[in-house]
Amino acid sequence: AGTADKLAEGLAAAGAAKIYVAESDDIDGYLVTPKVDVLASLVESAAPAAVITAASVEGKEVSGRLAARIGSGLLVDVVDVKSDGSAVHSIFGGAFTVDAKANGDVPVISVRPGAIEAKPEAGAGEKVSVEVPAQEEGAVKITSRDPIVGGDRPELTEATVVVSGGRGVGSADKFSVVEELADSLGAAVGASRAAVDSGYYPGQFQVGQTGKTVSPQLYIALGISGAIQHRAGMQTSKTIVAVNKDEEAPIFEIADFGIVGDLFKVAPQLTEAVKTHKG
Repeated sequence: AGTADKLAEGLAAAGAAKIYVAESDDIDGYLVTPKVDVLASLVESAAPAAVITAASVEGKEVSGRLAARIGSGLLVDVVDVKSDGSAVHSIFGGAFTVDAKANGDVPVISVRPGAIEAKPEAGAGEKVSVEVPAQEEGAVKITSRDPIVGGDRPELTEATVVVSGGRGVGSADKFSVVEELADSLGAAVGASRAAVDSGYYPGQFQVGQTGKTVSPQLYIALGISGAIQHRAGMQTSKTIVAVNKDEEAPIFEIADFGIVGDLFKVAPQLTEAVKTHKG
């Protein structure tokens, strides 16, 4: 509760004509059920053309539950939505795109964060208060929270620049070369599944099919071979720079700029060049 005004301002600036506001302590005290309840109620009362959510961990669960609740079709992790209600999926690490359309009166669509560039266009921003339905006695409650301790770096899925390291980094200690380049750029740090599985970096920073999906303006891959599962999580990045000593690494197939070389020689040079440029 208490966050509606700030969010409403951002939505109005993005073109929202009407903003439905549902605030309640229940929203923070339960898992996703209050949000699903509110959206299901709005589908019935407002009759929208579609419901669009973010394809985040929570957003995917909300969209799945909502589609089941209202008996509608569901499109997950799309990278574009067309005017006719169809959507575009990017699959197999970006090798193919698939057009799809959900059945049902009100399709539910979850959009990959960062995949669609926002085009601000001021809207009326009329706010309408919506009641949050009381939760059932058996609903799952949140009993406690242990926040992830974050640093000064931007959140991975929201960052405009991401620097990721892979198995080629070699160890947890050597991951500092990734962090130093990221910090010089004001970027978020990511890691491939191979790096996470090897214990080089925490799992919360994993980029890929089984991790987080990112779509920054710039993605720098250091020592990442580019398995299809990793590419699925970053291939919609606007510009991709890859550094790998193996010239046959699959990451070069989707890279806009590729450097075949030792990342421990290349990355520090990039870091110094960025610092020099910034003065």
